[in-house]
This record gives sequence, C-alpha cells and structure tokens, in this order.
Amino acid sequence: MTSPAEGRAGRAEVVGLGLIGTSVAWALREAGWHVTGSDLRAERAARAAALGALDAVGSDADATLAVVATPVAAIAAVARGLLARPGAHDLVVTDVGGVKAKVVTAVGHPRFVGGHPMAGSEQEGPDGADPMLFVGATWVLTPTAATDEAAYAAVRALVRTLGAEAVALSPDHHDELVAVVSHVPHLTAASLMALAADAAEERGALLRLAAGGFRDMTRVAAGDPAIWPDIFRDNAPAVLAVLDALQARLAEMRRIVADGDRASLVTLLERAKVARRNLPRRAPQPEHLVEVRVPVLDRPGALAEVTTLLGESGINVFDLEIAHSAEGERGVLVLSLEAASADAARAALRARGYHPGLSRMA
Repeated sequence: MTSPAEGRAGRAEVVGLGLIGTSVAWALREAGWHVTGSDLRAERAARAAALGALDAVGSDADATLAVVATPVAAIAAVARGLLARPGAHDLVVTDVGGVKAKVVTAVGHPRFVGGHPMAGSEQEGPDGADPMLFVGATWVLTPTAATDEAAYAAVRALVRTLGAEAVALSPDHHDELVAVVSHVPHLTAASLMALAADAAEERGALLRLAAGGFRDMTRVAAGDPAIWPDIFRDNAPAVLAVLDALQARLAEMRRIVADGDRASLVTLLERAKVARRNLPRRAPQPEHLVEVRVPVLDRPGALAEVTTLLGESGINVFDLEIAHSAEGERGVLVLSLEAASADAARAALRARGYHPGLSRMA
C-alpha cells in the first residue's frame, strides 16, 4: 500500500474530446495541469484547443495520467494501448464510461481505475464543455482487488481536483445502480418525448403547452444519442431488470387510476416526494464530519476493499489519507465521513473484521 498523490498539477492526456472529455481537460488545465488531447474527429480536437481546454493536440509521452473519454465500445482498446506504450511504466489510466464491469475486465491492468462521473448536460461536443461541470458531482470509481493502490489514490486525487466527490463501488454494483438512476431514466425520457412528439403531429399546440415538469423530465432526451447504444448493449441485463420493475410500477399506477384508488395514489405520491427531497446534497461542513481510522494490513487491495465496502453501504468518503506503520506491515486509513453515517460505517467495517476508531473533526 502506497501513499496517495497529493492532487498536485502534473501532465495529463485526454483521449476523446466530446462534452465530458473536453470538460475534464479544461478543468485540469485551469487547475494548473499541462494537458494534451486527441479525438478521432480532428475538428473536435482543434475546437477544444481553440477554447483553451488543451495545451496541445496529440499524445504526451511524459503524461502521468490519462483519461479515456471515448464511446464505451472503444475504451478498453484505447486504455490498453496507453498502458502498453513504451515508457508508460508509471502512467495511470482512468475512463468516464457509463458501463464498468465489461470495461474493467477487458482492460485488466492494475494501473487502470474505472471511473464514471455522474454529470453531464444536454449539450454536445467541445462547445458544450464546462470546466465547472463536475463541481459537487458524484464520481464513481470502481477499483478491484488487483487495482494498484497508488493508481487508485491518484485518480481519487484527480476527482477532487475537478471538484467532484468520489464514491467507490464494485464494477458490477455500479452497473446495477446506474441502470436505475441513469440508463432507464434516459429511456423513459426518450419514450415520453416520443409520445409527446407523436401526439403533437395530431394536435399542433401540444408541445407549446409543455411546462416545467415535462421539460425537467425529458431534458436528458436532448443529449447525444451516439453514446447510448454501446451502454445499453453492455449493460443490458441490469437495464432489462429495471425496465421490468418500472413496467410493473406503471401497471400498478394504471390500476390505481382506473380504480380511482385515492388512498393508494396519495400514499405513492407522498413516498415519492419524501424520497425525492432526501436525495443527497453536497459535502457537509467540517463540523458535521467525523474521522474514522481503520487499521489495515499494508497489502495490495486494502484501500479499494475498505472504500468499496463503504460505497456499497451507501456511505460516502469525503476525504482519505493513508498513514503507514513504521514497521511496514500495517497501516491506517484515515477517512472523513458524515457524522450521521458514522454508526453505519463502524458496523459495516466491524462486520468485515476491521476495528475502526472514531473522532470528530471539529
């Protein structure tokens, strides 16, 4: 187990300069990094450079970090190519793809850390990019037992540099969860938009009546269609399971409306309102944080194991530090967590055989 990077500026390369890739490049450059970038579409790379997101177009043999922001189908091949480059012995590679299990397995390298920023917009290409896009966003990382500790820590530091909050999940668990919160919502928005468009052909005034609620629900349908076919192919089992569950929910909603079942309708809407209002907000202030110290064996996979365990328990790690033992056999992970989740964190860690200590930060 090695110490994490301090998040200091370095040299980075971004492959794929659409909305997300250009936003990553731009944010890194504003943070003081030297950033190069490339795209199969030369005009995109030229535009990203013209916007100020890049120092140079092309590759960088001296880069210590590479971000792959291509369509999902190309990520594994691009990542393997970067890691196999002559002299790339210290290069850390991450990606921003919406599917993780197949990508992480296909790359199969300890210095590859799967990533997925839960951020975006309906804009497309470099002209839709924003260096502030990731501020306050959740950024999922999917380390495995084989992930190099220094590589994982370096990518976590990168995420913080971009203003996002890192959450560790296993690749499979990530794919199951994003089917619920991203993939099926996109299909639902597209279906509702298509329904309205079909109706508008018969009733020309319909789309003119579209108010805030309809626009909010269908906003994601305006995004780039090209990124989605690969995602739905690679995450089909999870997406199909969520579509089946949604279909069952809609069938129940149809029954409630058909039967005039007021009580059931109010109960369902009230539960949805409470759940919506309880969606997580940004990181709390220091007085609402606690420091959890977890003794661990100084071995590969220890950091990933602890952070993934907490992530899959719904507990966010706002910051972390690795303190090494002078003897070299053990170390301590120092984790900053929200005070409200401290008891759950201790219980989850103890159930896995750890012995965490806890103290308040302020």
